[in-house]
This record gives sequence, structure tokens and C-alpha cells, in this order.
Amino acid sequence: MAQTHLEAPRVESTAIIRNEPVQARSAARLTALLDAAANVVHEIGYERLTTAMVAERAGASIGTVYRYFPDRIAVLQSLAARNVERTSDSTFAALMDPAHPDWFTALGAVFDNIKAAYRDEPGFASLRYGDVLDLRPATGRPAMQGFADRLFDALVSRFGLDGSDAARLAFSAMVVATDALTARAFTNDPQGDEDYLLAGVATAAALMAPFWPTPASAA
Repeated sequence: MAQTHLEAPRVESTAIIRNEPVQARSAARLTALLDAAANVVHEIGYERLTTAMVAERAGASIGTVYRYFPDRIAVLQSLAARNVERTSDSTFAALMDPAHPDWFTALGAVFDNIKAAYRDEPGFASLRYGDVLDLRPATGRPAMQGFADRLFDALVSRFGLDGSDAARLAFSAMVVATDALTARAFTNDPQGDEDYLLAGVATAAALMAPFWPTPASAA
């Protein structure tokens, strides 16, 4: 099957960063602030993060934080956007690897890449792609939905699978379910509870079975 170029999913939000850095020094300062925020989130979760904590961990003044972010939610949104950027390229490269003979092994490679982010990327296990933030009224499309749509399109294109609306809905539900199971797997185990991770794999196979042929690798 011909492979198509895929755009990495992006968090859809408005004016997350107050002042986009235009110089290397400013970009480095912004990176340091987000690194600090990620480490704090890793330690105490995103709910308790404050801009003062970010400033203290980064060794910066609170004014420096507010130069870039109007509030703590903007910090979290920007960190979520960075999580998307840092995982998208490797995730889609894993999916399109020609070594995978079928959709199930390709999707398994995607799961492996996401699990690596949970284990190695500070704060990812808590915040993920930012969909956990309950911001109302909701604006734009959730990052996880965009991620699911692009995964679906890539798999359909590469393996010639059913691309109907019903199959897309099942795939989207599968991504939501496996995301929840993976998050649960890493709640108390930094390496991931294997039972929940395996449940995620089984869920993927079960939800897509009515639409996509179950390969031998799923047995």
C-alpha cells in the first residue's frame, strides 16, 4: 500500500504562550520554564501546579513566568502541546515502519512508543495530551481526537482497511479506552502495570474486530 504524508496532531488552543520567543535566549528560557513545570507535574500532578512553583523550580522570577504565560492553565496547555510535539514524529514513524506486516503490529508499535513517553517524559503520565484539563466552554478539537483521526487515516491508507464512519467511531472509542487503561497502568507503577497494559491491547483487538480483519499477531 502506498504511504501518505501525515501531519502530526496539534493541540488546538488560542494564544497559549503570551510572548512567542524570537531569540535563542528567550527560547531557552521558555524551554527551562516548561522543563520546570514538567518536573513539578511529575512529582505532584498537574492539579497542584502553580506559577510560583514553576518559577522556583526554574530559578526564575514570577515575572518571567508571567511574561510567557498568563496563568497556570496556559503553562499546562503549553506543556501538553509540547508532549504532542515530542511524541508525534516518533509515534507515526513507528506506525509507518515497513517491518510491521499488519495493522495490529503497527498499532502495537504505537502503544510501545506511548508507553515509553509515560516512562521517560517527565509529567507525561499525569498530563498526557492535555485532554484531562476540564476547560469550559470547550473550544477546538481535543488533541486526543486529532491523534486518533490521524492514526486511523494512516492505518487505513497503509493496510487498505475499512475507512467508514462506523469504523472511525470504533477506532476513536478504542483510543479513548486504551488511553484510560494506559493511564491507570501508570498511576502507581512507573513502569506500567502489565495487566492494564494487556487489557488495552485486548480492548483494541475487540473494538476493531467487527471492522478490520484480525491478524494472527492478535491471537
